[in-house]
Amino acid sequence: MKLYIPADYRPTLASEDMEEAIKMLKRVFQEELAATLKLRRVTAPLFVFSGTGMNDDLNGVERAVSFPIKDMNDRRAEVVHSLAKWKRMKLGFYNIPPGEGLYTDMNAIRADEELDNIHSIYVDQWDWERTIRAEDRHLDFLRMIVDQIYGVLKTVEEKTYRSFPHITPFLPDKITYLHAEELLAACPDMSPKDREYEAAKKYGAIFIIGIGATLSNGEKHDGRAPDYDDWSTPTVDGHRGLNGDIILWNPVLDAPLEISSMGIRVDREAMLRQLELENCMERRSLAFHRALLNGEIPLSIGGGIGQSRLCMYFLRCAHIGEVQASLWSDEMIEQCRANHIILK
Repeated sequence: MKLYIPADYRPTLASEDMEEAIKMLKRVFQEELAATLKLRRVTAPLFVFSGTGMNDDLNGVERAVSFPIKDMNDRRAEVVHSLAKWKRMKLGFYNIPPGEGLYTDMNAIRADEELDNIHSIYVDQWDWERTIRAEDRHLDFLRMIVDQIYGVLKTVEEKTYRSFPHITPFLPDKITYLHAEELLAACPDMSPKDREYEAAKKYGAIFIIGIGATLSNGEKHDGRAPDYDDWSTPTVDGHRGLNGDIILWNPVLDAPLEISSMGIRVDREAMLRQLELENCMERRSLAFHRALLNGEIPLSIGGGIGQSRLCMYFLRCAHIGEVQASLWSDEMIEQCRANHIILK
């Protein structure tokens, strides 16, 4: 486990004020997001059936927490990693038209997470999905949605400042768009994480496009599953990908902070292409994939926005455990306590 303790760190709020601030931030953000993107709230599952292709397999190596259901002849279910595919199915189930969508509170367990300042085995995020038209599947539309989400972040930052004037605004006026290939060209000798560090520190807020595609050096900036985000479609700028990450510069940790992974979702052609690229064509027989190939699922754009990460950013916390209750090693708890960081 890697833990970073900022020099002379002190929490910005007392514990009782912190709880009120978390409540305020979560309420304001979801209300603003829903109004801006025209999203309705829906109730989400904590687990789904195994073997349906419904769960998000993230980078393809993380193990889902699973269990047998006694009253269903021990059919196995698994705790969700995220709701990337479930949400898209629900767009069709609720018959939500283009230009509108849904969001939900997603709670997950990621048992393989490496714990540090921003990673926890408990994941809480707003999962959202919006129906789009075929003609919306391009970079300008993606950027428009990212700009709207960034506008919500700016609104929340301003309301946080009004409530707690000692927490001064930090976000730049606009978010900067960079393709993963552009970052590679600018800093070919750096690792992807170091490239993110330099770009986020320079611009304050960035959106990195093309996460999941193999770059010109034969490597990926980061992994993405082949069956939800579209990271392979060629774009007018000569690159590939209709997805990306929203990353903010975190002044407390002197590090980039990813708060959202999102993008235009695969259509039939993109999913087949990506399944082949990732050597997992066998997924075509799974329920979700069959429905998409048969045209039974609407085209969409969507993503997840970390609730605890958003709170720790706006409240200038050094550890995600200051804003969420999870499990931590005794060593991490003691090291944090010795440096005025109290984990929930």
